[in-house]
Amino acid sequence: MGSINVHLAVLMAARRIGVAELAEQVGITPANLSILKNDKARAIRFSTLAAICQALGCQPGDILSFDKEGNAHE
Repeated sequence: MGSINVHLAVLMAARRIGVAELAEQVGITPANLSILKNDKARAIRFSTLAAICQALGCQPGDILSFDKEGNAHE
């Protein structure tokens, strides 16, 4: 079975934005954003994904990728 990998940490670092600031812009708690950022989330709401894309000026595919082999991302 494949896996979905989250690349939010890379995007946040590239844009020099911290967890607290992005969480405020997106409207979720810093704790929940950290779970997502650290690739520990089991699900994400489309509304949250859309808000993150809006805040970071990116597309969902910049944040998420699918690995058909099921390997953890680098």
